[in-house]
Amino acid sequence: MSELYDLTIIGGGPAGLYAAFYSGMRDMKTKLIEAKEELGGRMLLYPEKMIWDVGGVPPIRCEQLMQQIIRQSYTFDPTIVLGQQIVGLERLDDGTMILTAATGERHHTRTVVLTLGRGVLKMAKLEIEGADRYEVTNLHYTVQDLEEFRDKRVLLSGGGDSAVDWANELEPIAAGVTVVHRREQFGGHERNVRRMKESSVRVHTPYTVTELKGNDSGDAIAHVSIARINEEGHTTDEKIRLEVDAVIVNHGLRGDFGPIVDWGLQMGPYNITVNEKLSTNLPGIFVAGDSAKYPSKLSLIAGAFTDAALAVNSAKLYMEPEARFMAYVSSHNSKFKEKNKALGVSEEDA
Repeated sequence: MSELYDLTIIGGGPAGLYAAFYSGMRDMKTKLIEAKEELGGRMLLYPEKMIWDVGGVPPIRCEQLMQQIIRQSYTFDPTIVLGQQIVGLERLDDGTMILTAATGERHHTRTVVLTLGRGVLKMAKLEIEGADRYEVTNLHYTVQDLEEFRDKRVLLSGGGDSAVDWANELEPIAAGVTVVHRREQFGGHERNVRRMKESSVRVHTPYTVTELKGNDSGDAIAHVSIARINEEGHTTDEKIRLEVDAVIVNHGLRGDFGPIVDWGLQMGPYNITVNEKLSTNLPGIFVAGDSAKYPSKLSLIAGAFTDAALAVNSAKLYMEPEARFMAYVSSHNSKFKEKNKALGVSEEDA
């Protein structure tokens, strides 16, 4: 039998990483398991994106924030396991659980917090025949380096947060930015949409990309054709041809929860249903972050942190019904005394 942990967190994104930190405040023996070979979750897809909405943190690049969250997660020395996708769940007679990875490893735990995001994420591809040939040149599904687009004519296809955010980020440095979206209304945050529309960004709605034309050598996109969408959602003959140097497609992410869908959890296509305590319909299993669905859900990184703390508190009370409802705040938590000393902070100042 493998070593028994109080809590096993499945998923290494913001919610899982904060859960690993907060469970240390609750004095729980913790393991975090991530399917990929690196931590960060969905944040890995947008390293250059600016994050504005984390309380007390000034505007910061996603990659920098991710590294800070990762460092924080190691505060209480949790066991971190990378490169293992959890596929199996077995409940033993004593109520503890065995989690089995696709690689065959087994993990013994009293409780589980699922922080799966939207599952194993894959970018929704541009559904135009032959589009994939341009993926090695100037057709992009994410932005790794803003400088790559400096002084270029950039077309963005999409209308969610990512498309709007990239349009605003690229507008000061690109030669021109055009956004094409199937609907009149954008799904991004209202303030960011307004900023985009008040800038030099050219917006075409309701339009969709229908054709990519290559350059003379055929290895890069030179022109894009877009067509107007009618009220029935079909393309019309009203078309516009645009010259471009780069195309960025932000049509969303498609998630796959894998074999976890067979565990008996109450879930929808993109998330798992929980109650106000972040408890699932299966005893001892809790959910936090984008995976969690409940009426007052806040889909922000700040909301993921709150979810994580609530889920960990529920896991603690599941194991120890007489435990405190929540951890002492850090300024009064005894677990930080030695850490404060290491930082040169006196008990009076702490």
